[in-house]
Amino acid sequence: MLDHCSISHKGGVVLWSRSFTPAASHTAASSASPVNSLVREALIEGRSSDGKYEKDGYAVKWTFVNDLELIFVVAYQRILQLTYVEDLLNALKTLFIKLFQPFLTTFVASLHVTTTVKLSASADTHSSWNFAKAFDGWDAVFDKLLRGLEDKAAQERRTRSGHVIRPMVEVTPPEEDINIVPSQSSDNVLDEEQIARNVQALKNRLRGRGGPPGRRGRGRADVGNGRDSLPGSDSETPSKSKRKAKAQRKWGDEAPTESDMASLDFSYDSSTSDSHIAPPVDLSALVDNGSLGTRTQDGLYEVRDWEFAQSQGGKSADDVIAEVLKKSGQEPPKPSSGSLGALGSIFARLTGSKVLTEEDLKPVLEAMKQHLMKKNVAKEISDKICEDVGQSLVGKKVGGFQTTNSAVRQALANSITRILTPKTSTDLLLSIRTKLSAPVAASQQRQPYSITFVGVNGVGKSTNLSKVCFWLIQNGFRVLIAACDTFRSGAVEQLRVHVRNLGMLGVDGATNSKGRVELYERGYGKDAAGIAKEAISYARDNDFDVVLIDTAGRMQDNEPLMRALAKLVATNNPDKIIFVGEALVGNEAVDQLTKFDRALRDFSAASGGQERGIDGMLVTKWDTVDDKVGAALSMTYVTGQPIIFVGCGQTYTDLRQLRVGNVVQAILSD
Repeated sequence: MLDHCSISHKGGVVLWSRSFTPAASHTAASSASPVNSLVREALIEGRSSDGKYEKDGYAVKWTFVNDLELIFVVAYQRILQLTYVEDLLNALKTLFIKLFQPFLTTFVASLHVTTTVKLSASADTHSSWNFAKAFDGWDAVFDKLLRGLEDKAAQERRTRSGHVIRPMVEVTPPEEDINIVPSQSSDNVLDEEQIARNVQALKNRLRGRGGPPGRRGRGRADVGNGRDSLPGSDSETPSKSKRKAKAQRKWGDEAPTESDMASLDFSYDSSTSDSHIAPPVDLSALVDNGSLGTRTQDGLYEVRDWEFAQSQGGKSADDVIAEVLKKSGQEPPKPSSGSLGALGSIFARLTGSKVLTEEDLKPVLEAMKQHLMKKNVAKEISDKICEDVGQSLVGKKVGGFQTTNSAVRQALANSITRILTPKTSTDLLLSIRTKLSAPVAASQQRQPYSITFVGVNGVGKSTNLSKVCFWLIQNGFRVLIAACDTFRSGAVEQLRVHVRNLGMLGVDGATNSKGRVELYERGYGKDAAGIAKEAISYARDNDFDVVLIDTAGRMQDNEPLMRALAKLVATNNPDKIIFVGEALVGNEAVDQLTKFDRALRDFSAASGGQERGIDGMLVTKWDTVDDKVGAALSMTYVTGQPIIFVGCGQTYTDLRQLRVGNVVQAILSD
């Protein structure tokens, strides 16, 4: 049974609607209705383009009529398997346009006129239309159509259930045969005993072959005498080489002294007189002056923007399209004299006033999908983006060659821009300063701003955490790094080296920034959630501004480790949860982000805290992909969250910000 059905204009005007239950009527009118969520997330943000959307137990399907700018929407409970929804949408679209096309054409034209003349007058124009009178008789047509489709679906269900029952009745055994149990014959028992004897004889023969080469014949003959194996065979000889266990160091009754610990520290060159003293560090190897950020008029240190430098050696998008057409058996179009390339040549036949159809767009959309995948966009995301572009172009009228070419490119650029545009603020400095400057009660202490870094193994969480720490130090914050990776060997020591280096670098060329960064660690094998909680308390008591929480890498399918991470999040409620991922991944980015976000939301809520998901991304190894920046598009599409930074080098200054225009240019680059 349907819950809601509506016909609307893309401008937001509802032409006709029907709710079938009181609950659905109330829900459809609220801001949390599935139809409103469809408009906001699927249509405006472009995060779903396959004609289906699910939200809060509802399933929503829709279809477009682009030339009249209409949207047909049907909502129903997801648990119901309604097989006739697709047929209903197609029939609604066909009948509604056939019955009311003159009125709809006039209405859409008036909308464009009022929008052009005066935007404020459009509301008055909308209210002047009497839709009830214009669509008189449509309710009866809809009821008849819906009743016919429901009856047809019910008949199909009865037919399928009849096919399932009939063979079950035919194979029912006779009543007198039910209690008959087949008995095991003596021949079968005899065969099993013979098989057992043969197996044992084979084992004995194999043992005999394991003896010395000169006595193999005797080993085989002894099988007939009932002997299991030869006394001198290798199978009877115990292994002489046993693996020695690691000898444990014995300290005696007293704890080791400081000199004992220093003698065991092999971190530095033992040839120096004091091996426990770190040698001087070459600061020029830690900071690249060419990649240093800039100071604003307010004195804030900002990292540089990543800028796309188009390479000249790669294939163009038009070359990719030509290759796809050639593989499919079609003749690759020749570039025109106007240098419009293959993409424009594909549409050369669509000159004049022509309405684009799915068949017209199919080859160029397939070529577009191949181009996106070669830019490292995940296949699933490429499919959905191309579907979105196709839906926005089907039914559009094109007036000429250049118009069609620019329309296709512009539709793709608009779709990518809509996906990459942040829905939340990416100004991390503003968020930190807002919390630190918020008033607190006299009996309470100011809480530090906490950021948790999560991700799979080996993506560079600790390294890029130190880059973020350098950026925060340059902006005058005191930073505490919490070593909550208590599993990986060397994780604490790695952070200790970073803290030592960052303490030497200083702010704006000063000799050092000692006291601005510290490490909070409790060794290995401890509870990460407890260490993070202690670190936040330590930062609060010692006037640290920001706590950066480093966590152990884990695979997205490891449920116990994901529960442990969710426990850390639920216990400490960090202000930001940043997912650290690689720019090199393609389809794997979708799987990693989807499962990390879903596991954090499910397990954090189950642990007694509020539901928390990923708040932003930091993409590492960005300097290795050139113009193949599709991972950014895939990650943003999956979560709807922004990419805050990208890491692009080996020094602490190699941190960049992404601009939407630069990413779009790289993806669409020739």
